[in-house]
Amino acid sequence: MVFSSNPLSLSVPDPTFDAWLRDSGYLEILDQHSSSSTITADPTSTSIITSTTTTATTSGLFISFFSHILTLLSLFTLNPFSKLTTDDFSGQTPSWTRSFFAEFGSYSFPSGSDQARLRVNENVKRYARNYASLFILFFACTLYQMPLALIGLISSLALWDAFKFCNDRWGWDRYPVLWQVMVRTAQCVTAVILICLNVQMALFGAVGISYTVLVLHAAFRKLTSTKQSTRRR
Repeated sequence: MVFSSNPLSLSVPDPTFDAWLRDSGYLEILDQHSSSSTITADPTSTSIITSTTTTATTSGLFISFFSHILTLLSLFTLNPFSKLTTDDFSGQTPSWTRSFFAEFGSYSFPSGSDQARLRVNENVKRYARNYASLFILFFACTLYQMPLALIGLISSLALWDAFKFCNDRWGWDRYPVLWQVMVRTAQCVTAVILICLNVQMALFGAVGISYTVLVLHAAFRKLTSTKQSTRRR
């Protein structure tokens, strides 16, 4: 039996529907919608995987394994800060136990690169203050493991504090040439201190660990509706 088209039926394009879900705060539904669309997006690949699993289970396992590897590699090609704004740091920090870490069921492997990109962009905006706190924690732990870097950081801060004190006392800023010479000298001394005491290595280490934790957590953390989290608070 063939049904005639209904002119009163409403057809909403997927990008418009996704934008409405994002603006309305239904991120959990948006996450599920991106997962289902990724699964049903390519029926040819689905049929190929099905046929290979029926003929050879080993081939199917290799295909699944490499698809997961490609999804993980695609995470490090994303820019997690593309949609981040200063307003994301001005709000209240989400709860570490109930919202940020949550329970084990709040994590799942992304079904594809599209869902991974969606999760990373949305979770980085929501947990921006948590990730910033983790970076400070990792940097403090790195400085604790590298005492020379800690001494170098304190020495550079003390140098600029002494520079400010001398400027306020003798008024170097009233003499442009002297001011430029003293500023460049202080910058060179600061660079020598930071390089010789490996402060840059401590910074790069903290940035690398923080970035890896950020990308993996944001990609594996399921999206939750903002309205539900607001009600729980």
